[in-house]
Amino acid sequence: MENPEVESDFLRSVHALLRELDGHHPAFQSERGMLRWTLHKKIDRNPSNGAILIKILVKELERAERCNYQHYIIPLLHTLMYTMIKAPCIPDELYERVYDFCKKLLTLPKPYCTIGLEYARQLKLERMMPGVLYQRMVSAEQSLKNNSFPYQEKVFMFADPDLLSVSVCQAFIEEIKTAQASQCARSCMLYVIERAFQTLLKEEQHDASNLHSILQAMPLDVTELCFQQIMAAIEHTGRTVNVEYNQYVEELKKIYTALLSTSEEDVQKDEGERSPGIPLPNPRISFHLWRDEDQLWKELVLFLRSPSQSCEQDSLNPELDSFEFQDLLSEYDCCEQTRFSVLSNDSGIERDLALPSNEMSSFCTAEAERSRLQRKGCMKKKGTSLDSLSFLQSGCSGEGTKPTEKLHRKSGCSTMEPMATMKRLHTARVLVLGDDRVLGRLAQAYYSLRKRESRRTFLTRRLKVEFYYVPVAEEQPTSSPAEEYALPDQTELCELAAYLGRVDPWYESNINTLCHMIPKLATMPISPSKASASDLFIIDVIAYYLRLGLQPVFFQVYAVKLLFSNATLEPAEDIFLIELNITLEEFTPPTDNLPVKKKPTTEVPGTDLTLLYKKVLLSNREKHESVSVRSTGLIMKAIPSNEIEDLVCLSVNIAEVVKISNISGRSYSLVTNTIRTRNIKLRSTEQRSFTVCLDKDSRRVYKNVTSIEVFPCLEPSYCLQRTKNKQTSLQEEEDVGLAKYLPKSLLLPINTFAGIIQ
Repeated sequence: MENPEVESDFLRSVHALLRELDGHHPAFQSERGMLRWTLHKKIDRNPSNGAILIKILVKELERAERCNYQHYIIPLLHTLMYTMIKAPCIPDELYERVYDFCKKLLTLPKPYCTIGLEYARQLKLERMMPGVLYQRMVSAEQSLKNNSFPYQEKVFMFADPDLLSVSVCQAFIEEIKTAQASQCARSCMLYVIERAFQTLLKEEQHDASNLHSILQAMPLDVTELCFQQIMAAIEHTGRTVNVEYNQYVEELKKIYTALLSTSEEDVQKDEGERSPGIPLPNPRISFHLWRDEDQLWKELVLFLRSPSQSCEQDSLNPELDSFEFQDLLSEYDCCEQTRFSVLSNDSGIERDLALPSNEMSSFCTAEAERSRLQRKGCMKKKGTSLDSLSFLQSGCSGEGTKPTEKLHRKSGCSTMEPMATMKRLHTARVLVLGDDRVLGRLAQAYYSLRKRESRRTFLTRRLKVEFYYVPVAEEQPTSSPAEEYALPDQTELCELAAYLGRVDPWYESNINTLCHMIPKLATMPISPSKASASDLFIIDVIAYYLRLGLQPVFFQVYAVKLLFSNATLEPAEDIFLIELNITLEEFTPPTDNLPVKKKPTTEVPGTDLTLLYKKVLLSNREKHESVSVRSTGLIMKAIPSNEIEDLVCLSVNIAEVVKISNISGRSYSLVTNTIRTRNIKLRSTEQRSFTVCLDKDSRRVYKNVTSIEVFPCLEPSYCLQRTKNKQTSLQEEEDVGLAKYLPKSLLLPINTFAGIIQ
């Protein structure tokens, strides 16, 4: 129904949202990101107004397409689709207009065509079966047990306790508890059932409040049975070719009639207060303090072993779970150990074993016989390398084929996976909180995970992992120059988040605004009215990001080898994602046996360094360079400072000392030079060492370093396959065998709303 007041209010809110994208909104910087949340909260309070908001958003999308306001398209489209999931009973006319607009996006470059194609598929499915997007989302996010749609999703929220305060961590825990307090399995099943019957009630004009009373009075077994039937009808209709809307309604009518027949007694109408619509439950979120290096991998293994939720879920046997988990841990530890190959003539069949001679048979006892037939513990190898190739490709950051070495950053991929190649029923959404330092830990955990999977594909064939990032920066005191490990260039602790905000304006408006807002909200006292799960701002924004942020941006992970001044120390190897900082240590020459100088000389700071690197050119050619400079330090940055120079390479900023001769004598000045490279070797020609800090993290500092080598980190599965090929082939430079089809570089994907908007 038309409502001029509601339409005018929605129109003002949408225009304010567009002004925020232009940067002209008069609100304070700390209040950015509230407009989208407020707009969707209005739909939660009155879902019947969803069609009005969708109509306004469609008009604004069509106007943005006519006036070439392309930076409006993706934010408006995300807002529209999220409204369509929340609001029921959308008119067919609006479905058709939105579907036609999404088809127009196919003529535009990425990411518009990618997002337009994905939303066109969802709209076609939603129009055929109204409410299917809501039902599948709730079933997967809450891991509801059903045989027709067995997909499960879970959100793992990781926070580094050394980077975030106790109050911030406690604020997240309290919001998660409040959001999930009323989200039991039975309630979520009732939401799915009631949303499915809304279409049928609209057709036959039944009373929705009577349906709510019937559903609330149902016993647990009837609720589970009805939920199973609803999901079976949805999936059966979705698999049928050329299915029509009327066929789906007929299936629901049969279930609804059977449900009414089971409740013969009159059910009293629920006259109490109830929500005006069907809420969209927040996804399951587990909060973890990141203390152990292998904690991410362990949580993913536990997620694979966790059952789906049901109304009467039996608890797991803790002893059995512990035994199975420890067995899996020992199995992986066995893979990590060095194994020596021994030529054996044993066929593996016990009857083929040679019988003992007569002389020795008298000395054989029963215990010795059992020990002779007992085999050592070993790892069972399943399938061939060809069978695991597809799983290795899907687990890598690439799209299945080995990419060419290009300078431009890769972003975006299709969220639809071919069901014929792989069917993974579990999706783990890993969300990290903090600044650039926690992203360095994420890169280490991701590299360790890929290294394990290259030896044995266990998680990759069963689980899809996606990474999300919410920057959180608390006010920290400025370190004094005398402080140990103090670095001169640590003023910006959220460089990667700033880059994502530049390439994706919707990420800037919704996620980057949480950077300083979360610590402020954590210090505020909790009001009694906030006990309700309907006004949780942080969790609602994170849920919106997890559901619609499906376009990844890929970041190159770099490896570094370090040599130390102490010859007894072994060379160290590590990786970094954002920055490598080199500072020279103070050097005091010995005073004994030094010639006495009559004239005091100006002491020139720094030390002489020799750099060997491959200079990166815009023509994608590499030129070998060698240079000697006197420097006081340098910084290697993997994140570009602006989107114009968005190249996948290292920007090495060198603080060079330049000697100057003038009338008063010799002096010096500091000049900053920048080179772009992918591979670089650096060593000190003097007896001076330096300190290396990775990803701005004072916990990852190497002292007394004399030489380093930095290069793109290789994908572990590629390295393993290349090592196998070298043992059987004499060709060393070119990739042969399966190595030709595996991605070469290790790329860390971080999901955003749009990827990279050119």
